[in-house]
Amino acid sequence: MTPPPAEPVPTSPAGRIALYSPEFAADPHAAYRSMRRTHGPLVPVDLAPGVPATLVIGYYQARRILNDPLHFPADPRAWEKLIPATCPVRPMMEWRPNALRSGGAEHARYRAANTHAIDRVDQHGLRALVEKVADGAIDGFRTAGSADLLTQYSFPIAFSVLSALLGCPDEIGQRIADGMAKIFDTTDADQGNVILARAVSDLVALRRAHPGDDITSRLALHPAELSDEEMSHQLVTLYGAGIEPLTNLISNTILKILTDEEFSADLHAGLSTVRDALDAVLYTDPPMANYCISYPPYPIDVEGVLLPADQPVVISMSAANNDPALTEGVPAGGLGGNRAHLAWSAGPHTCPARSHAYLIAETAVTHLLDALPETDLARPFAELTWRPGPFHRALESLPVTFPVVQPAAY
Repeated sequence: MTPPPAEPVPTSPAGRIALYSPEFAADPHAAYRSMRRTHGPLVPVDLAPGVPATLVIGYYQARRILNDPLHFPADPRAWEKLIPATCPVRPMMEWRPNALRSGGAEHARYRAANTHAIDRVDQHGLRALVEKVADGAIDGFRTAGSADLLTQYSFPIAFSVLSALLGCPDEIGQRIADGMAKIFDTTDADQGNVILARAVSDLVALRRAHPGDDITSRLALHPAELSDEEMSHQLVTLYGAGIEPLTNLISNTILKILTDEEFSADLHAGLSTVRDALDAVLYTDPPMANYCISYPPYPIDVEGVLLPADQPVVISMSAANNDPALTEGVPAGGLGGNRAHLAWSAGPHTCPARSHAYLIAETAVTHLLDALPETDLARPFAELTWRPGPFHRALESLPVTFPVVQPAAY
């Protein structure tokens, strides 16, 4: 079926596609279709006013780049020399001594410490923790008959579970979440970076002095002997991958189940699962829609397009997953059980915590459906608002209604 013609995509004064505009956030898939017709798989964009980049919307081109760290390294230091500290997207992109922004031996050192710390999380204990936090969140609104599931359910679960895994007290965790939200929204991002840096530094100092059975303590005790600065920046990455994207994965999956009548019917009939819903969302509306940034150290030709040296190359996981070259001949919804999507990235920087994220999101969504099976959107889908920003796919709110549930009912 041929998609409807897309509306013109807002452009910057230099003629590049403006990924930071509210219009882009409102309907990114229409924008991707327009980009594909006009530019092909490699698109000139602005991540913020005056911050050019190339957006990769072709699936096979994206995989090539993600698997070629020699030509597409993740180190942004040459780029950021020309970018002011006040640039709204800089905190999401700047160099940090961590696995995400390093290559070669340093990347291997950081990643070994991270995977060691993450892989020792007890999966059974994690599921029980999510269920406990989900119960507490539902207790807060089940007698009201309505809720904003983003702020009252998805965020509390992502925040509380991640804080517990990292051994982070609520007071420090709240500051971290506040700083991270400012960075993702690219509003007050410089201030958010300051808030975040101070909070993770406090967490490192706490766990150095009082180690426990948590990810932060395991990082501190790893043979890599991470410095306090390196520790702080590993935590920045873990929180960046944990709070905002996980909150939005849970919310976007609930939204799909509430609005996709065919999928919802299959789910209730046992023909599909919550895991299928998660994968469908990770294909179509992944919470990190555009990221996995690299910086070619010299001009490089990709299929006839010359990518400038030291200019960001951003992978659009959302657009690449929906590349017609990948989906041609596949019936609508036919990719639901397929996990070849790029939502977890690919290559050396593949997300090391994807099994944990799956478990947390699947448990959270399943628990909500079991507790409040007659949940409906409180207003039409078209009236929901998506937060502007070049990187995430995030709702402003997810208002729902449901029959009042008394405490003794479940």
